[in-house]
Amino acid sequence: MIRKLRIRLIIVTMAAVLLVLLILMGGINLSNYRQIVNDGDATLTRLLRNGGTFGERTLPPRDHDEEHPEFGAIMITKDDGNGQTTSSGFFWESGKKRMDSPEFPFETRYFSVLLTRDGEILRTDTGRISAVSEEEAEEYALSVLGKKNRSGFIGDYRYLSGQVENPDAYLIVFCDCGASLTTFRNFLTTSIVVSLLCLGLVFILVYYASGRVIRPVAESYEKQKRFITDAGHEIKTPLAIISADADVLEMELDQENEWVSDIKAQTKRLAELTSDLIFLSKMEESHTPLEMQELDLSFLTGSSVSSFRAVANASSQELLPQVDPDIHITGDKKSIESLLSIVMDNAVKYCPEGGRIDVKLYKDKRYAHLEVTNDTTDLISEESTKHLFDRFYRTDTSRNSETGGFGIGLSMAAAIVEKHKGKIVAESGKEREKTLTLSILLRLSQEDPSGYKKEGSAS
Repeated sequence: MIRKLRIRLIIVTMAAVLLVLLILMGGINLSNYRQIVNDGDATLTRLLRNGGTFGERTLPPRDHDEEHPEFGAIMITKDDGNGQTTSSGFFWESGKKRMDSPEFPFETRYFSVLLTRDGEILRTDTGRISAVSEEEAEEYALSVLGKKNRSGFIGDYRYLSGQVENPDAYLIVFCDCGASLTTFRNFLTTSIVVSLLCLGLVFILVYYASGRVIRPVAESYEKQKRFITDAGHEIKTPLAIISADADVLEMELDQENEWVSDIKAQTKRLAELTSDLIFLSKMEESHTPLEMQELDLSFLTGSSVSSFRAVANASSQELLPQVDPDIHITGDKKSIESLLSIVMDNAVKYCPEGGRIDVKLYKDKRYAHLEVTNDTTDLISEESTKHLFDRFYRTDTSRNSETGGFGIGLSMAAAIVEKHKGKIVAESGKEREKTLTLSILLRLSQEDPSGYKKEGSAS
């Protein structure tokens, strides 16, 4: 239990740190990428509005772009020898200062292609980029012509297309974003590495810190188990004395007495509860030794079914075993016998008269599967099945006196299965509507286990 609690603490802490890092680093990298896209689109929009150049071609100035309202207008002034003329362009608001720089046109590497709807190349301009030839530029343009989106990336080139000169021609401009994308990728790689290093460091800190955090809980839990064990041993003596005195009193009265019989019954019941609590406490202790050996689970299951057949017949219950032969596991014989006795006793107790009990044992890959299904008086809710392995839990408290027991049998079964590194689950309505199925998985033994005493079928 303490180990599981520590593991959960580590998992929750690491998940929280991972989520924070994902949000933080993801947000930063997404913002960087969006900035690259926005700057690229701003540059391409300006080029597209000016016919594929920075100010050499002019269009009527417009204060707003109906298709891209996020772009604003910019006026570029140039001296033509006879005075000053102006041409209009467009910019992305966040990149205004950079695009206003007179060096900006010389820092940008771009090319453009003008072509018809049918793919006929009308003009190619690669004068402002040396990495792309005219043939490559035309190939890029033709690949963009078949795309639905007006803008996007082809490699490290951001493109934007539009009808500029006439309705039958498309101008496609490309901008080299390689430098920005390289910086983005480098930052992305660095952020991933730093995040992984941070996760590793946090894991180391949490791993060692969790021991200190869990220590008070572990000490309290160990004290509780020790108290149960010690108190159980101390209670055994007075219970034995009370039982012996009740026997003597009954002999002196020389007849059956209702009060004496009640004392003896309740003393026996309390003694059984004490023994069960001590057994459960020992099973939950990590240092409790088990005498591990190879066991014939098929034989042990058949023996347990046979021992409960008479009890089932007394209640007109139909007991149907389906036990595959030669299924061997490695485990503690006494514990496994107690496990089988507990699940069979639980099935018989809570199966109504005339009901049916199915016991199936088979193997699948590396595990032995034991399924015990019994009819129930009422349908057990899914919420109740989650608590069946809790101590003193009863689905119907009014039946305590009728069925006997204390509600810790399945807790003991779960402790035994966990001690053998197996798994036990309870399912309601698996076979039929009003049924309860206990499914137990135990690891099969090796074919030739060394160092174990083999139990034959005559055990």
